[in-house]
Amino acid sequence: MSSTKILIVDDELIMRESLAGWLERDGHLVEKAESGEEALEKIKTTRFDILLVDIKMSGISGLEVLKTVKENDEDIDVVMITAYGSIPTAIEAIRSGAFDYLLKPFDPMELGILIDKIIKHQAQTRENLFLREQHKDRTRFESMIGQSPAMQEVFDLIRDIAPVESTILILGETGTGKGLAAKAIHTAGPLSEGPFVVVNCGAIPEHLMETELFGHQKGAFTDARETKKGRLELAHGGTIFLDEIGEISMRMQIDLLRVLEDRVFYRVGGTQPIRVDFRVIAATNRNLEALIAEGKFREDLFYRLNVISFTMPPLRKRKEDLPLLANLFLRRYAQETKKSIDQISREAMDEIMLYEWPGNVRELENAIERAVVIGKHRSIQAHELPLFKDTCKEVSAGTSLKDIEKAHITKILEDNRWNISRCAKLLEVDRSTLYNKIRLYRIQKSN
Repeated sequence: MSSTKILIVDDELIMRESLAGWLERDGHLVEKAESGEEALEKIKTTRFDILLVDIKMSGISGLEVLKTVKENDEDIDVVMITAYGSIPTAIEAIRSGAFDYLLKPFDPMELGILIDKIIKHQAQTRENLFLREQHKDRTRFESMIGQSPAMQEVFDLIRDIAPVESTILILGETGTGKGLAAKAIHTAGPLSEGPFVVVNCGAIPEHLMETELFGHQKGAFTDARETKKGRLELAHGGTIFLDEIGEISMRMQIDLLRVLEDRVFYRVGGTQPIRVDFRVIAATNRNLEALIAEGKFREDLFYRLNVISFTMPPLRKRKEDLPLLANLFLRRYAQETKKSIDQISREAMDEIMLYEWPGNVRELENAIERAVVIGKHRSIQAHELPLFKDTCKEVSAGTSLKDIEKAHITKILEDNRWNISRCAKLLEVDRSTLYNKIRLYRIQKSN
């Protein structure tokens, strides 16, 4: 893990050298500035985590340094150094955004405790920032569920691989729970206290991917009104989950490969290298080896990701789990909708067990949600699950995955009167993806 970078700003040589010696012995990277002017020049080209600033200096004062720093990067924590007689000024500094102040004279232990407190605060802030910004790809339940042999094998494998920090590639069809598996590995691993940052490579437009991954400096482009940390920086000390990695562009594959190899990158518009340390888990429903053969995926990136790989089983190969999952979703949506539905009828369960579930667990969850919403009885009835019978009839003439997907999308559209927003939610895709599928399969409204 990279060291904390600290800038000491004090016009007294003895104070600068003493502070630097104490901090370097604790393993931190330290630079020094003898004036406010020199400090402001340094932060233009170097990104610091913490500033220790003397309040009273000739020229630009410590308060002016604080205000300028906070205007440009609120994430830098500033500690003011002051004498006893300047406590009111120190309190003013706290109101202006300083993290804390140190009263001269202080000892190395006092300084060390404060620096440790700031480092822990920054780690928590990174995770909280991500949780506030992250609003996509949230799973509907916190843990994986399954009693089938196929899922027991997955659980055993996760227990084996979670303790080591090797890169993992999770394969499997859409809706099989690859994201849940990634979160389970993170939670059971040594970095569980760090953030779990999801990057949905298929949902982020290519022209935004660079700033989403790497972040940007204030003023890097027209709309960059403030410095923003990217997903890679937010994942520091935790796990980054690269979902749908097969959808990433060739240009971004090159940039991503470099970061995975060196753990160093630059923000867009930045000049200071940022070092990161995290675990990498990637997932895809694509055949990456076929994409390599077609020249659409880099072979060196594939080998970098494919250190340990496993495949999530499709729902049709773990049918023992269907009653367990169906009842889980029933309880969840009955509670959300406040409906007194607490059972699945035998006929409805028969339909559930006979269906092949091309959309896997995600499709099952959507189907149960729909049945609960329209349900009129204490138990879900077979006729409240028309999706199964009608879809099976529609795909009888074609058994390819494309035929099944087209029939399933068509049925969802017709059932919901072509309400695109509602259909996209049920299918768990964005509106643009649904429009692309409609054009691809040439689906038209029935008269």
